[in-house]
Amino acid sequence: MKKKKILIISTVLLVIIILIVYLLYVFNYIPHKKYTNEDFNITPYISDIDKDSDGIDDQTDILNNAKKYIATNPKYKSVYYDGGYPTDNYGVCTDVVAFALIDAGYDLMELVNEDIKNNPNNYNIDNIDKNIDFRRVQNLKVYFANNAISLTTDISDISAWQGGDIVIFDSHIGIISDARNKDGVPFVIHHANPYQKFYEEDILEYRSDIVGHYRIS
Repeated sequence: MKKKKILIISTVLLVIIILIVYLLYVFNYIPHKKYTNEDFNITPYISDIDKDSDGIDDQTDILNNAKKYIATNPKYKSVYYDGGYPTDNYGVCTDVVAFALIDAGYDLMELVNEDIKNNPNNYNIDNIDKNIDFRRVQNLKVYFANNAISLTTDISDISAWQGGDIVIFDSHIGIISDARNKDGVPFVIHHANPYQKFYEEDILEYRSDIVGHYRIS
């Protein structure tokens, strides 16, 4: 009887440990192995535009800038800034996109503000404030839908997802990475919460709320 009890306890503990490890993996507290485009014979997309004339095409520029931004290890906190862009190493998900774009020659604060003024009926905004409007996911959904190339949201079409693309979820946004998981589905460069361990994560297969996939043109 004692041996049977010990066996039951051991089995329960093993199941709990497996479940904890699984959850840590799913939520990216355990790093996922990264693969490259080359591993899946995918040709990286190169834009024919270099908006800021720095010798780097826009698609590559946006990807590199997103990586440069998360390398600063921004802390998650939603704060209003008079100049629009965070200046104190704090930020939210939209700031990953904004900083990726501005260093490629696209000032999202000005662009979104202009689009809101020109197309007010597209936005559900009572009081326009350019310092914050471009940092709201609901506004970026509208902006990119009307001002960027709309692409598939089918993650099984792995070659259609390229580093430097923008992915929008129900209430979240990020930049597609050039790193991929074992199935070829790309990682996402994003900032989701204060407890996030890594900024480049394998999350697309675990989300059911993808609402947009865009490419700057």
